[in-house]
Order: sequence, then structure tokens, then C-alpha cells
Amino acid sequence: MRIVRYVVGGERHYGELESGDVGITRFEGDPYTGFSPTGHVDRVGDVVILPPVERPRIFGFAYNYASHVDETDRELPEVPVCFMKPSTAVVGPGDAIVYPSDGELIHFEGELVVVIGKEARHVKPSEASGHILGYTCGNDVSDRIVQRKESAFGTLLIGKGQDTFAPLGPVIATDLDPSGLALTTRVNGTVMQSASTADLLLPVPDLVSYLSRYLTLLPGDVIMTGTPSGVGPIRPGDEVEVEIEGIGVLRNPVVAESR
Repeated sequence: MRIVRYVVGGERHYGELESGDVGITRFEGDPYTGFSPTGHVDRVGDVVILPPVERPRIFGFAYNYASHVDETDRELPEVPVCFMKPSTAVVGPGDAIVYPSDGELIHFEGELVVVIGKEARHVKPSEASGHILGYTCGNDVSDRIVQRKESAFGTLLIGKGQDTFAPLGPVIATDLDPSGLALTTRVNGTVMQSASTADLLLPVPDLVSYLSRYLTLLPGDVIMTGTPSGVGPIRPGDEVEVEIEGIGVLRNPVVAESR
């Protein structure tokens, strides 16, 4: 199932994107407490696709691909390197990534994103799949200048947490094996990242288990699993695409901040 969250006629709904991406089977309810088809089908051209999760808690893992660790000239971390992004950083497919007026070096980071469907606490890796609703595409947009200054003092917020710095979408793909998915990031049509989630240092079940050891994961939380090598700069006027096998393409333009 490919779950979409969308608005049509001023009302928000969840639905299932049909084969061919032309229609959406409208549901009543939500994917966390239960939903069912209403019998109505909306045309994709008549709706606005929203971020698949509404203002989630966003957990991120840094340096979770060896190739990305290598390109940053760092050692492999001794423990998982976690951070959080504010819920207000989320935008959906087609929404703009706003390039800050004082930005100097803003990077894209294509990532597989886990969507939690069931509360999780002290979950073993073998149990993790029972707490996952599905997967979506993400872009961990980062202000490298701010990030490096923050990181020097052991913090990480503004460099990764600015508004529009967490594009997600376009769908939540359920019943998907996350262990070997092709991930591709393009800027203006040029491939910048090409990797497989098989290369994750900590695979998805371990990430869910690790977080749940220390805190309670809630339905609607999302986990950005890390980015492979090939990250690079974006500028106003660019278009960034993150494509993941079995999920689809998350496409976002980059625009200059206006004040």
C-alpha cells in the first residue's frame, strides 16, 4: 500500500495511491488508529499532496553510511550519532526548500525515512517491524556553516532544523523490505547520490531498537536513517529529487528566502 495524505475541497484525507498514480482511494480514519475505504476516488490532479506525516517528531542518524563518513574525513562513530529536527522543518512533495538569506553553504542529503506506526519502548531488533507503519523519502537539508560551528560545541539544531529543512514524501510505502533499496538523489536531473540501503551501518531494525531503548517512540514519529556519500550544495533555482525504490520520487524546488 502507498498511503498519501492530501487535501481536496478544503478537507484533509488519507488515501491509497492507485496503480498508475492517477487516482487516490479515499479513506476515513487514519493509519495509526485504523482506516477504511469510503468508496470515493479522488483524481490526483484535483488534490494537493501533503507531507505524509503531520508535524512529526523527527529523529536523525548521522554518519550511518561508511561512504559518507569517508567523505567527511571522520572516524566511524563509537555510538550512534543522533539528532532531532523540529516538526516545523517538514514540507511535502513539491513544496519549496527555502534557502536562508544569510546561508552560505546549504547541502542536500537524500535518505530513507522510517514512519513509526505503533508505540515502541524497549523493542528488540527482531520486533521492530511490528512497530513500523512504512517508509518514505526524506531530504535532510543542512546548513554546513552553522552545523560545523554548533558541532564544535556539541550541539546540532539550527544547522539542520530550519523551516523547510525536512522535505518528506510523497507516500508512506507499507509492506516494504528496507534492507536493500536503491536510493538516488538528483539535482537538476544530475545524479549526485546512488546507493543502497544495504550499506547502512545500522540497519532499520537496529535504529528503531536503539531509540526505543532510551525513549518511547510514538505513532507518527519519523526516523531519518542517514545519507550516503555524494552530498553537495544547492542554490536557489535548483530542483532536488530523492528517489527510493518502492516508494517514489520526492521532488522539491529551492527558492531564496524573502523578508
